[in-house]
Amino acid sequence: MIDCLRGLLRPVFSAPGAAALVALALTAGAAAQTVPASTPPAAPAAPAATVPVSSMSSRVLACTACHGKEGRATPDGYFPRIAGKPAGYLANQLLNFRDGRRSYPQMTYLIEHLTDDYLREMAEHFAALDLPYPPPPAPQAPAAVLEQGRKLVQGGDVARNIPACVACHGAAMTGVTPSIPGLLGLPRDYLNSQLGAWKTGQRGAHLPDCMADIARQLTPDDVSAVSAWLAAQPVAAGGKPARTLPAAMPARCGGVAEVPVAAAAAR
Repeated sequence: MIDCLRGLLRPVFSAPGAAALVALALTAGAAAQTVPASTPPAAPAAPAATVPVSSMSSRVLACTACHGKEGRATPDGYFPRIAGKPAGYLANQLLNFRDGRRSYPQMTYLIEHLTDDYLREMAEHFAALDLPYPPPPAPQAPAAVLEQGRKLVQGGDVARNIPACVACHGAAMTGVTPSIPGLLGLPRDYLNSQLGAWKTGQRGAHLPDCMADIARQLTPDDVSAVSAWLAAQPVAAGGKPARTLPAAMPARCGGVAEVPVAAAAAR
């Protein structure tokens, strides 16, 4: 099954078009053997149509097999939405999977032989999709836990050197172009697993890996509270990422060198 999915990611010629060309060649050969010599030559045939290369939407069917139709995510609670995410973020994650900074064998196997340029083309395809978000599920935690999560997301914890999530991911938490992802519209289980993966070192990013540093400061209760609150929030502004942050980022992060960093963090 995974070999079949892997094959979908390779650029290929349209199968119906190729079959038509083969049929045309066979028909022409048969006609050449049966038409009498006295028959006047036929009028020149119109130039054969160029066999179209399959579209990117057909090449990324291997992606949508897990991430849902058009990358909208699936209701199973794990695979994240990729449609409409910033192109730089998606490209960085594909490179991270291919190059071993993120660990998910199925993803690595699918893309391990794809070039940087092709991975960026895939990322740009999904980033350009403008699709509505479904309403969030009902809160999956008690009110006190949700409030703990809200405080960390919106205010952080200065005493533990935990910046607010909104300081990097934007006030609407829909991300910032070109490389910072949104945090809304994601399943709680996925958010839990990714924060846990950063905390344990199973997920990494280009250095300096600011998210790993932050996740190591979070307790299991913090992770549960943050993911529960985020998963219960509606997605504002159609989920479109902001163009800029209102202030410099509180920490330097690899992969987002284009975003200004606060003077204290830059030193």
